[in-house]
Amino acid sequence: MQNLEDGSDAALLKRALAGEEPAFLTLYERLKAGIFRYAFYMTGSRSVADEVTQEVFLTLLKEGGSYREKRGEVGAFVFGIARNLVRRIERRERVYEPLPEEDVQDIPAGNFIEDRAGLANQMVRSQVTARVRAAIASLPDHYRQAVVLCDLCELPYEEAAGRLGCAVGTVRSRLNRAHRLLAQKLEPLRSRRTDIETTGTEGCLI
Repeated sequence: MQNLEDGSDAALLKRALAGEEPAFLTLYERLKAGIFRYAFYMTGSRSVADEVTQEVFLTLLKEGGSYREKRGEVGAFVFGIARNLVRRIERRERVYEPLPEEDVQDIPAGNFIEDRAGLANQMVRSQVTARVRAAIASLPDHYRQAVVLCDLCELPYEEAAGRLGCAVGTVRSRLNRAHRLLAQKLEPLRSRRTDIETTGTEGCLI
């Protein structure tokens, strides 16, 4: 019998749907991190990301029989489930939660925040990172999807386009527009950081 770790996602899904729990667990371990990151970055809530991740795989067991390999990868199929769940939750309630500083620092902020050393700098970075996440959360959905997938989940444009069901050029256009909107929203932060660095008062923040 083929080693589970060597099996394709499609093969693992087929075996999982046939009742093989080890195949399901292997598929879960492969895909759960990407689903969690996407749900977390879209909502800013760890609890919602956990909820979405668990619900995605429960739904996969119920509806995985509708998956067709010729239509795309299992990862894209699972992402579609996650995307629908996030949208449903967002329609039901406002889920974005500003992150406490201890949570912010252990999750990379993508291409928007510089990596800075020192205790005072770490505090500044935490505050800025929380503001960046709030700014991302305020973007229109189609722009936020592009930022989350390309900048935060670091998917190639081609893969992001496949997830979103649009052309690569559309992803690039949305991302460019999203970056411009974020730059406008974060301009006050940029000005404040410049003032701190210019006056040498950064160390006074502690």
